[in-house]
Amino acid sequence: MNPAVLNPLHNEQSRSKFFIRIIGQILVATVLLYLVSRYLIYWQDWPDLTQSIQTLIGSNEAQENPSLLKSTALLMGYFSVFIFIFIHVSKTPNTTLTDDSDRYRKLVFYIIRFAFWSVFLVGLADTIISLLRVENFLLPLVGESLDDTLGLATKRGLYVHYPLIAISLVIAWFSRSLGFTWLAFLVVLAEFFIVLSRFIFSYEQAYMGDLVRFWYAALFLFASAYTLYDNGHVRVDVLYARFKPRKKAWVNAIGTMLLGLPLCWTILHYGMGTKQSSLISPIITFEVSQSGYGLYVKYLMAGFLIVFAVSMAIQFVSLFLSSCAYLFNEKDAPMPAGGEH
Repeated sequence: MNPAVLNPLHNEQSRSKFFIRIIGQILVATVLLYLVSRYLIYWQDWPDLTQSIQTLIGSNEAQENPSLLKSTALLMGYFSVFIFIFIHVSKTPNTTLTDDSDRYRKLVFYIIRFAFWSVFLVGLADTIISLLRVENFLLPLVGESLDDTLGLATKRGLYVHYPLIAISLVIAWFSRSLGFTWLAFLVVLAEFFIVLSRFIFSYEQAYMGDLVRFWYAALFLFASAYTLYDNGHVRVDVLYARFKPRKKAWVNAIGTMLLGLPLCWTILHYGMGTKQSSLISPIITFEVSQSGYGLYVKYLMAGFLIVFAVSMAIQFVSLFLSSCAYLFNEKDAPMPAGGEH
């Protein structure tokens, strides 16, 4: 006879794991779908989710609205993803919660690697352009037309920054190094050159300080998700340190759902909720600093918080699944860490 029939607890655990896996995948998919929807809404003038629902259930007038097709496509896209998740989880019953947790952790690491390579390449290229412009070398090198183009924030973003960001996607796929060490070294090196040039050669330009701030902000915001995985964040372990592993797992699982994910969604919602929101507006307008001949990367720094919120949200889901895996006594589930010191 089937052991699952003899052991009802096994059936109950299987059902619980099934729903937990679906919840985990829906949480991750919702974050990624939110980013896709922001692009469609702000760059392609698609209706948002609320407008889509109102268009579909509205009056006959709404049926003649040219955005009806886009509204239907957006809603169908959401439903298709959720249906795919249900089918995928149903067809992979042997996949453990630990497997899903590791998969999301790897996704977070890829996002971090991509973000690090982006800021490295963009910062380096923009610094070279700004150096050539401030020293009047750019015009004789590239000509008047290209010099004028590179002097515009929108053009430099489209023709320099975005291609380098696309290249970073490819590099991050093949590179397995997160690069925290070398990025920290580059921040120190850039600051060292500022001190050297200022006090020895009496030379300092706005782009030099911009580069340090650009890399420094990236270092701390991009490293947060990895630090969460490595249990490196500062935490007050007054009670947690005394808990046994299973109680720690419960605290981690509940804490990610009640505290971690709501914080990430608060950043995303208030930062990207409308075109005038604090994170999306600088990106759309290619906002730059007011300093003359500085780097044209201020709009990208607004995106740092988006990367932070997305990577942390997915890592919180990974932590939630690994905690649940430990509570279900999965063989490869990691023991909840923290409070050892």
